[in-house]
Amino acid sequence: MIPAPSPGQGDDKIISVRNLRFTYEGGVVAITDLSIDIRKGDYVALVGGNGSGKTTFAKNLNGLLRPSSGIVTIRGRDAARTAVPELAKIVGYAFQNPDYQLFCATVEEEVRFGPLNLGYSEDDIRRKVERALDAMNLQHLRDKPPLSLRLGERRRVSIASVIAMDPDIFILDEPTTGLDTEESDMLMQKLQNLNVEGKTIILITHDMRLVSEHAKRVVVMSVGRIILDSDPRGAFSDLEILRRSNLEPPAVTKLAHALKDKGIPADVISPQELVFHLLRGGESR
Repeated sequence: MIPAPSPGQGDDKIISVRNLRFTYEGGVVAITDLSIDIRKGDYVALVGGNGSGKTTFAKNLNGLLRPSSGIVTIRGRDAARTAVPELAKIVGYAFQNPDYQLFCATVEEEVRFGPLNLGYSEDDIRRKVERALDAMNLQHLRDKPPLSLRLGERRRVSIASVIAMDPDIFILDEPTTGLDTEESDMLMQKLQNLNVEGKTIILITHDMRLVSEHAKRVVVMSVGRIILDSDPRGAFSDLEILRRSNLEPPAVTKLAHALKDKGIPADVISPQELVFHLLRGGESR
């Protein structure tokens, strides 16, 4: 199922992409005729196998890449005609490898760098830095060199540096890679809090458990195109789409599919739901 772009709904449409095509030097086509709308407050999981175009698409949203053709509009602005520092006020991007973002002598300086270069007043900078350090539980590390920290801590620093710029949109590329379960769950809760505050979250990930537990919307990409745009239930009920995208559904979803002859729905996305349906089925028998 290839989705049509969502109809406009006034100011709620914060990202609008029409017929985006991106070709790298050498002629490698990474994005082909991609169109999508993303609304303020969305929590979108952007998923697909390696080479599907996820990161290329995301970098077209913040000006790191410019469309070969088509148009990307961010809060009413043509991204191709907007300077990267201006886009950075709207779209914050955390790289898959946090070390690509870290270069200051201390954590506090790292988090301060963004709002300082966006021209905020000293009072605003101080307030934004403290809020970002609190959000990522980094107050006790503020004087440490970022590159001396553990991977999970470095990820939190890179995300705090984005939070400090106070963008409307957060793009996070595989933010939980290399983290243990506790670190991953803590980070995802922080992102959930940002979404509750009204921030738009675009999460690039291979981890379908995170998608099922946190995302409101799942956009599946394959060879530079969107092949599914749905809520998590719709995405996980279509195992063929996931196979085409080289994605592994959550274990609970695979079990639900295996038990479909027992009357278990294919769109189960949590262990609690599966237990509920199993108990209800047991009672009916």
